[in-house]
Amino acid sequence: MIVPVLHVVAVAAILFFMGLACILARRSLIMILIGAEIMLNAAGLVLVAASAYWQRIDGQLFVLFLMAMTSAEVSISLALVVYLRRRQGTVVADDFRKMSG
Repeated sequence: MIVPVLHVVAVAAILFFMGLACILARRSLIMILIGAEIMLNAAGLVLVAASAYWQRIDGQLFVLFLMAMTSAEVSISLALVVYLRRRQGTVVADDFRKMSG
């Protein structure tokens, strides 16, 4: 592996915490979804780096599954955001507190 594993893990940790900060700091549902996607990409980066380090294909195959899962999650989530925008007129997460059961 050309890049040391610790460098890749450090970049993935920075990405993960950037996504977490985006989730915690933003109020827009779309920005919260983007933060979750950044966190999932950071996890995929670590899996690919570990797969390359141990010279096994398992991590890369799992990342392909993870990418398929996240694409389905994004399509469903964005459809829900569009529905809520049309119904409530806003995408601010604080306005949906009254919807909890």
